[in-house]
Amino acid sequence: MPEALPSLARKTAFALTASLALLTTACTGQSGSGATDDASKDTTINFWHAWSAPNEVKAVDSLVAGFERAHPNIHVNVVGNMTDDKINQALRSGGDRAPDVISSFTTNNVGKFCSSGALVDLNPFFEKSGIDAQKTFPKPMNEYTQFDGNRCTVPLLGDAYGLYYNKTAFEKAGIANPPKTWSEFAADAKKLTIARGDSYRQLGFMPNYHGWESTTEHYFGQFSPTYFGKDGKSALAEDPAFEKGFTLQKKLVDELGGFQKLEKFRATLGDEWGPKHPFHTGQVAMQLDGEWRLGMAEEAKPKFEIGVAPLPVPDDQVAQYGKGYITGTIAGIAANSHKQNAAWELVKYMTTDTDAVVGFANGIHNVPSTLAALKSPKLKYDPRFKTFLDIAANPDSTTTPASINGGVYLVTIQQFGYDYESGKATDLKAGLKKTAAQIDTDIAQAK
Repeated sequence: MPEALPSLARKTAFALTASLALLTTACTGQSGSGATDDASKDTTINFWHAWSAPNEVKAVDSLVAGFERAHPNIHVNVVGNMTDDKINQALRSGGDRAPDVISSFTTNNVGKFCSSGALVDLNPFFEKSGIDAQKTFPKPMNEYTQFDGNRCTVPLLGDAYGLYYNKTAFEKAGIANPPKTWSEFAADAKKLTIARGDSYRQLGFMPNYHGWESTTEHYFGQFSPTYFGKDGKSALAEDPAFEKGFTLQKKLVDELGGFQKLEKFRATLGDEWGPKHPFHTGQVAMQLDGEWRLGMAEEAKPKFEIGVAPLPVPDDQVAQYGKGYITGTIAGIAANSHKQNAAWELVKYMTTDTDAVVGFANGIHNVPSTLAALKSPKLKYDPRFKTFLDIAANPDSTTTPASINGGVYLVTIQQFGYDYESGKATDLKAGLKKTAAQIDTDIAQAK
């Protein structure tokens, strides 16, 4: 199983958030000041996580073993391969076997976790421990781990999105450097496209929203959009970043052959997680993807040199080149746990101890989730991987905000994207207004 398979869960899980039922009644009264267990006494806590591949499980076990050496009185019962649905069920039912600490790949569920009271607000625990979260974690990770001021989760490794490119194809096309702006990117994508009959021998870039990681939020992240206004309403129709993002993508689709031709070609290509991924095979010369792709691409033994760079930015934001879209794994403490102080010791160790974070990042091959760990000399990585470390540390990098109904608003935006790129929807401004209204309606119904 690929090392980065959990990242697949992160990317695809947002589509399931509409049906995910989290706790509907808040569990209040158990906060940093309300937790009464003595973390210095001998105790056992339950930690549920979603990793399942052998190397990943080994890395989790090593992380927990380090914690137990540092806290010999706290024993951790580890349960792996747990989905959000299973975690939610256990959080609802409680009991001795329920998790005290959970880890999830689905950052889009933070709004539900926090608003429902399924997980405790960690702000009092941070304050009690004298840890400034704003100075500990990268800005986007701080953002996606809280909702309405409730920090019910904390970052536990991250994913950063950048641009992979075929250096050999670049040289043949006479392109010296990876594109820094979207206009440069569009020009390069056309230069790199080589026709074969009514299809392609090589496609510069697959722009379609079904093109593996080329989702709306990954595109729009480079435009630094504001998804919701101060009134909590969708800003989709007000923030020009969205119109620019949709326009850019539609222009790429049209200039690279049109939606139908691209979709026909895409149907012949390999899947995202196998060795026949079209970037691995050279069928696509540029790929929007996360840090895990580097290892997977090298394992496929491509017949070209792989280059890595940040994604391009809008032409009027060239000073922000180097930023990217950030997401990642989250951890939290169950509101119905009677061992919250002991649970906090584990969460604090896993997410703020620099050596622990670095060791785990080395084992999982994801991006470290603290600013200190991102700079640690103990990190082991391919030199090209540093691109993703820099993206994670970049203050201009972005993420998508938490919502009370999870990632439903992202699904709604993506669906409009499908309609617009295919020509089913032709009036962009009207479509954005209609989509924004749907988002507002869905959120109102979830409250």
